[in-house]
Amino acid sequence: MVLSVILPIFLLLFSGYASVKLNLLSKEQVSIVGTFVIRVALPALFLQALSSKDLDAIWQPELFYSYIVVTAFVFAIALGILVKHFKNNLSDAAILSIGASMSNTGLLGTAILSLLIGHIALAFTSLIVIIESVFLVPAALFIAGLQAQNQQAVLNTLKNNFINLCKNPLFIGVVIGILCAVFQVKLPHYIDQVFLMIGQTASPLALFVIGGSVAGLTLKYVNQQSLYIVLSSNFIFPIFMYLTLRFIAQAPMDIVYVGTLIAALPTPALFGMLGQAYGLNDRAITPLLMSTVIGFIVTAGLIILWW
Repeated sequence: MVLSVILPIFLLLFSGYASVKLNLLSKEQVSIVGTFVIRVALPALFLQALSSKDLDAIWQPELFYSYIVVTAFVFAIALGILVKHFKNNLSDAAILSIGASMSNTGLLGTAILSLLIGHIALAFTSLIVIIESVFLVPAALFIAGLQAQNQQAVLNTLKNNFINLCKNPLFIGVVIGILCAVFQVKLPHYIDQVFLMIGQTASPLALFVIGGSVAGLTLKYVNQQSLYIVLSSNFIFPIFMYLTLRFIAQAPMDIVYVGTLIAALPTPALFGMLGQAYGLNDRAITPLLMSTVIGFIVTAGLIILWW
């Protein structure tokens, strides 16, 4: 079981990495494939999988509420440390705190968990995608906007966050899929089959894209701050998630394992994109690259331990 999951993961990652290093594909072409996965394949996968399930199979209150609480806690701790200890301004600290408290759930979590537990994985990752899309990222961008000390700028940030969320295909796919489950709306057979075929490309392509995206990246900003962000993302976050699910929420062990594994995943590429947008560049890219490597090692260890 372990080799049947871990080996394909690393082979797909390596194939993406090798494709770029051998100039079979450029990083720009890999990025286009990544766009297809995020904006087409993953939304189709979530919509098709969730719409075919009952609400009871999707709604996991122990995971949902525990993930919100732990995410908020880890984010708040990171924000305080990055401002007080590492002397970042509030805007920079808010963006960097995303790297310390957010996992690559939609892209990587869906790919790995689908290999481990099948399509039931979508029920778990859909809840986390909602938490990250509706709560974590908007809250971080709102806090980053406070640095301007301009009420209109903050209102514009909130407005833009809402507009971007409503236009996000992944979020839309998750919401429509859940609504179909709630109201017992079944997709027409042929549409369901089309979404299924498109969605089946999401997991392998996601791993391929992640492998290709790290090719050529270098570590230019390795310091205590980068190490802390990685420590928080790949160790502190999953440890608190495990303790909360296991001993406070007293969730079933399969949910404990899934929640902990998701929390241990590498930081998402969104962190690097936001870092560049806010002028953080290597201060975000370096911990992102480090988290990608270390996160896969931690994830592999958890798979070996639990599966």
